[in-house]
Amino acid sequence: MHRIVVCSTCEGVDGKGFAARLRVALAQRGLAFEVQDHACMSNCARPLSVAFAAPGKATYLFADIDPAIDQDDTLAFAAMYADCADGWIEDARDAGRLRFCLVGRVPA
Repeated sequence: MHRIVVCSTCEGVDGKGFAARLRVALAQRGLAFEVQDHACMSNCARPLSVAFAAPGKATYLFADIDPAIDQDDTLAFAAMYADCADGWIEDARDAGRLRFCLVGRVPA
């Protein structure tokens, strides 16, 4: 199962609300992701943190996500991630601003 984890305690941003909106938008697009909100992802200097993970795929950590403007880019990345067999995305231009928020990619 594909999973998106959203920090729910980043100060000054509504991580829980962003996670809830992602759940609805992913379901509307037919993208099978479990969206979890998680208390503190230890990236407090760069709120809001969001991670993508799935068995056998690379894991991605993003920071400085702005829930007000980055939902569409997050959904675009989710679609790319779901379509990529190993999760190793070489060209993330379709993810707009989100590609500049990447903190790290960890191989499966």
